[in-house]
Amino acid sequence: MQFYLAPMEEVTGRVFRSVYAQLFGDVDKYFTPFIDPGKKKLLKTRDRKEIDPEKNRGMELVPQLLGKDAQLLLHTMEAMRDLGYEEFNLNLGCPSGTVVSHGRGSGMLADPEVLKSFLEEMYEGITRDSLRGVRLSVKTRIGICDLSEWEEIREVYEAFPITELIIHPRLQREFYQGEPHREIVAKMLQQSKLPLCYNGDIYTAEDYREVMAMMPTLSRVMIGRGLVANPGLIREIRTGEKITKAELKAYHDCLFEAYQEELESPKDAIFKMKEFWGYMIRNFPGASLREIHKANRPAEYLAAVRALMANEKARWARE
Repeated sequence: MQFYLAPMEEVTGRVFRSVYAQLFGDVDKYFTPFIDPGKKKLLKTRDRKEIDPEKNRGMELVPQLLGKDAQLLLHTMEAMRDLGYEEFNLNLGCPSGTVVSHGRGSGMLADPEVLKSFLEEMYEGITRDSLRGVRLSVKTRIGICDLSEWEEIREVYEAFPITELIIHPRLQREFYQGEPHREIVAKMLQQSKLPLCYNGDIYTAEDYREVMAMMPTLSRVMIGRGLVANPGLIREIRTGEKITKAELKAYHDCLFEAYQEELESPKDAIFKMKEFWGYMIRNFPGASLREIHKANRPAEYLAAVRALMANEKARWARE
């Protein structure tokens, strides 16, 4: 099994990846949060920092691109290839209303003919000398409003030599609510020749086992929120060894320190960590984030974190 880190905007960026790789390092492939190239400047300063090879050493990193202008995306890929990147991922799954309303992300799925034309232009583009040999994968949802949409979308994908088709089996309108439609990926595994990767709602080792029971031939899994909450999840899946409280503390402290250095502001770093606690809190049944949310200074914040960790037992942690 290969495990991938899902791209999560403002969450699984360069700082998180660096800390995760340093402490755990068990992800086979990392995907950047989507890069949306500007028309005047293909790679913004922030994006150049995100994909800087020197700051992503020791990990296989795949830049994810968002957009509907194929030529602009191809020019951006050329700029990234100059930095050494040989694989790129197309974001056809983002469910955000602002993204979808402009026909990007999962908004591209609304019209299969538009999707087909876009992919034709992209795959024709990577035959040019400057991009020859690069690999192009796709991360997708299964439609906009109805499951019946998937069959036509699937037929479009089947017509192209997609390196990997990463499927989050929800509709755009479902965002992250309700149960993912795993049966669609299970059926694809039986019928499709495309290399497939499953993504969606793997928070625990038991979730992973449920996925594998339904899809025993699956060989690629992408995890996002589950790894942010519990960075020891992949190890637990592979070996049964759960994360320790000492490892959890080290993970938190390293992440907080890294964001203070990156943002050059303790207050901004605290604000960033509060976002991470929105994911981590699911592993502390009955715990409250009230004191953490109230904290504005490092001493207050760290005291609130220590109190939560000391008084609440993580459902997946061992002493």
